[in-house]
Amino acid sequence: MSNERTELEQLGEFGLIKHLTQYFKINHKSTVKSIGDDAAILSVDDHEQLLVTTDMLVEGVHFDLMYTPLKHLGYKAVVVNLSDVYAMNATPKQITVSIAVSNRFSLEAIEELYSGIQKACEWYDIDLVGGDTTSSKSGLVISITAIGVASPEKIATRAGARLHDLIVVSGDLGGAYMGLQVLEREKEVFRSVNEAQPDLSGYDYILERQLKPEARKDIVELLDQLDVKPTSMIDISDGLASELYHIADQSFVGCDIYEEKIPVSPETIAAAKEFNLDYTTAALNGGEDYELLFTIKQKDLEKIQGNPHFSIIGHVTEEASGCRLITRAGEPITLKAQGWNAFRNEI
Repeated sequence: MSNERTELEQLGEFGLIKHLTQYFKINHKSTVKSIGDDAAILSVDDHEQLLVTTDMLVEGVHFDLMYTPLKHLGYKAVVVNLSDVYAMNATPKQITVSIAVSNRFSLEAIEELYSGIQKACEWYDIDLVGGDTTSSKSGLVISITAIGVASPEKIATRAGARLHDLIVVSGDLGGAYMGLQVLEREKEVFRSVNEAQPDLSGYDYILERQLKPEARKDIVELLDQLDVKPTSMIDISDGLASELYHIADQSFVGCDIYEEKIPVSPETIAAAKEFNLDYTTAALNGGEDYELLFTIKQKDLEKIQGNPHFSIIGHVTEEASGCRLITRAGEPITLKAQGWNAFRNEI
């Protein structure tokens, strides 16, 4: 028996999942797609398929209750799961919610958490259909499973990108990460300067991006209206660079993206300068933006070109080229996937 010890940080979340599940076999024809995408795909009939995804949020790892209101946390916990369904170009319909709570939480506190969950269900037209509750000796844990539907021909996975496809992203990037920097700074000020009250004025946009993100239901609806079917798709939860690598890996392709094309809001740029950070790095590696990253065929360019919801940031290349960032100076550099790693807890 080997005495060697492998640290989980070396594998990261997705490496660990791949390692642990590599010998599991698929035994049922109804399992169309299992582990390896934003959601599993299960066959119902020839006209409809189910999408199933689950996510867990752990206090001290994924959220800090010093600056995260419980109502916002409940809302966000739902959103991060719905985002995975939208990332398959599908429509979420139901969720289950399981929580583990320690005795430091009162009934009123849990009611506040569930008021956020209810608000998200109402906004996204989702049914809460089940779950579980149990006790915890170390804070709060929330696990949500989302179930969605789509016709087989509409579903987009990470595996469909093809050479010369265009790479598109919705919204803007890096705001959630910069919002987190502001919250962490003010937490330290609160702790060190006699509980000084935080000054969060002027940071509304990036704070909302962190504390109350939205899943891009509107983008899936808009693509349908424009008659654009993404060839591949993923949501940006772990950072643009990481998500590009997921698509490249599953599709056996490379990619070139252009630094000047990456959408970053003025608020994010201003905050990055204040923290002496490169806003491109925040956009590439910050994560938690929950925007949609997808590829489209070149023939669909005219359908989305000029639309304020979309930014065309690059194109798909040969697999041998790898994933590259073309800097503003025109220099190609290899992208590094340095996004969120739950076992490292930093970017």
